[in-house]
Amino acid sequence: MASLATVSATCLNQFPLDFHGNLQRILRSIEISKQQGSRFRCGPELEISGYNCEDHFYEQDTINHSWEILAELLKDDRCQDILVDVGLPVMFKGVTYNCRVIFLNKKILLIRPKQILCDDGNYRESRWFTGWTKVRHIEDFRLPPVVQGVTNQVFVPFGDALLDLHDTCIGIEICEELWAPVSSHIDQSLAGAEIIINGSGSHTEIRKASYALELIKSASAKCGLAYVFSNLRGCDGERVYLNGCSTIVLNGDVLKLGEQYSLMDVEVLTAVINLDAIRTYKNRIRSRSLIAASAPSYPSVRVEWSICEHVSRIPTSPLDTVSFIPPEEEIARGPALWMWDYLRRSGASGFFLPLSGGVDSSSVAIIAYSMCTLITEYLKDHQDEQVLRDVRKVVRDQEYYPQDATSLCGKILTTCYMGSENSSQETKSRAENLANAIGSNHFVINISSATKAFVEELSKSFDGKTPTFQGEKVENLALQNVQARSRMVYAYLFAQLVPWKQQRNGFLLVVGTANVDEAIRGYFTKYDCSAADLNPIGGISKIDLKNFILYAGRKFKLEAVREIVEAPPTAELQPLESNQTDEQDMGMTYDELSCFGKLRKPQACGPFSMAAILLQMWKGKHSPEEIARKVKHFYTSYAMNRHKMSILTPACHMENYSPEDHRYDLRPLFYPDFAWQFKKIDDLVQSEVD
Repeated sequence: MASLATVSATCLNQFPLDFHGNLQRILRSIEISKQQGSRFRCGPELEISGYNCEDHFYEQDTINHSWEILAELLKDDRCQDILVDVGLPVMFKGVTYNCRVIFLNKKILLIRPKQILCDDGNYRESRWFTGWTKVRHIEDFRLPPVVQGVTNQVFVPFGDALLDLHDTCIGIEICEELWAPVSSHIDQSLAGAEIIINGSGSHTEIRKASYALELIKSASAKCGLAYVFSNLRGCDGERVYLNGCSTIVLNGDVLKLGEQYSLMDVEVLTAVINLDAIRTYKNRIRSRSLIAASAPSYPSVRVEWSICEHVSRIPTSPLDTVSFIPPEEEIARGPALWMWDYLRRSGASGFFLPLSGGVDSSSVAIIAYSMCTLITEYLKDHQDEQVLRDVRKVVRDQEYYPQDATSLCGKILTTCYMGSENSSQETKSRAENLANAIGSNHFVINISSATKAFVEELSKSFDGKTPTFQGEKVENLALQNVQARSRMVYAYLFAQLVPWKQQRNGFLLVVGTANVDEAIRGYFTKYDCSAADLNPIGGISKIDLKNFILYAGRKFKLEAVREIVEAPPTAELQPLESNQTDEQDMGMTYDELSCFGKLRKPQACGPFSMAAILLQMWKGKHSPEEIARKVKHFYTSYAMNRHKMSILTPACHMENYSPEDHRYDLRPLFYPDFAWQFKKIDDLVQSEVD
């Protein structure tokens, strides 16, 4: 008889410090796992406390409450007769570790601390945790009294060990250990592990969804094992969207793959794995067998439990195809669901969006409409009471049921065209047409009287001296900026008072509309209407937004988008006869900006390195002198506007060259004049010319 093991990977939408809510979602996942016949349930990283507690991990309350929740899990009837793996912070000998706790029938079997922490990109784990450095070593951990009272245990194993079950051996990785050059699963599999579990907290980026899966497939195929990967989902209070995609892979073949973006707070993937297939596969890889024969022993914890049952089951077959959604659909879903989590957990009753009729603000409006579409379609297909409760909580109506995206959008999204004497009829029409198409609650105002009042009051203090657009550059910029900042004041005024006008409680979250390219260049007014509560497109390039808006126009049948994309991007802050355009103002195209951004951040280029690369990349397109000028202009503009990036509205991280400096792109606030770097560029150009 084949040895058939039934295991579950879970995907949870957890929330930092929401101990009650996190507990209920964990219990629900265990309940579903058991209903699906699973003998082992693997959960995501730090699921008890929530992943992004950040400096709350310094607080003893966070650790103590996590133990209290674990005690609740241990004694709950739903957690009996199934091997369970959960994630929480644990302090051992005065050091805090990111840990997995494995328990069975009210007994803790092992506390496994994370060995390799993630400290790049959006992650700063070593700020709060320490990596466990004692590889292949376990010590005694004294349980806190709240848990001792449930388990009747005083000491349990703490450290790096395998789980030795009656019928198989299980190894444990935690998130970053999979990505590391020397991964834990290699030594564990050589020491006999047939199943590797991994509780993870991995975020999304456009075009990156397949990366983790390829690593898992490679690990499984190279070592011969079943890999059970459980990931978090959703916006848990940070700038990232945790992308789900929990996975079960056998010998390199994908058996189960969770949804890439979803409204499900609890998703469980269960697979029946033929352990004999693992053993046969291992035995056929002769080089692996040779290495395994001389591999050092690994400490193990004996578990009186069989992961296989003597019941009639059919092994789960590999998926025929594995595919991920295209970038345009990632934008339609990722930022939309990030917005939804932000909204439902903030206590707000909707969003307020300054809608200019350009690509950026129109993209945000369509992302909000996509959010409404995802919600209404999900409720048609799923009897999910939690999603319905969240919708009713937001709209302040306990009887409401969203019939379609347009009606829901009218309740959740308020848009406003904030025109001035410098605005065109075309942009006003584009904004109104889009608002009508998606059903937003739309307003039109004119800010000219307010901005004139600012200037007139200033003129009184300046003894009648009044700035003009035709005057010096400083006058022109000041008059543009006062318009932009007036829109921010109006945005927050509307956000507070629209619910009052509608005679319902609540407030609106102001949504920003600056894309990632403009943020890098600093092409926005500090504290204008880009200074919002959240920004769904702050991590998306202008190029991707244009592609998205055309895609969304087809998907949602929005005829207004073609005109929006074809119109030259413009701030409309100068008199119309100036024919102001964004690219002209910036002194560079959006294509060039995107290129500069990718070289600056992911490829870690300074001015000289960037120029050296572009001299080859743009050879034949621009002269060496022109390339040097463009690089110098970019870095001069970047340095001059760096201070703006320190106050960027929290944005959904979707692109790997974001300048967001809360944690992703840590740079000085002020820069020198790059005299030395620019001289080296000139020398390089001269050598090219010679």
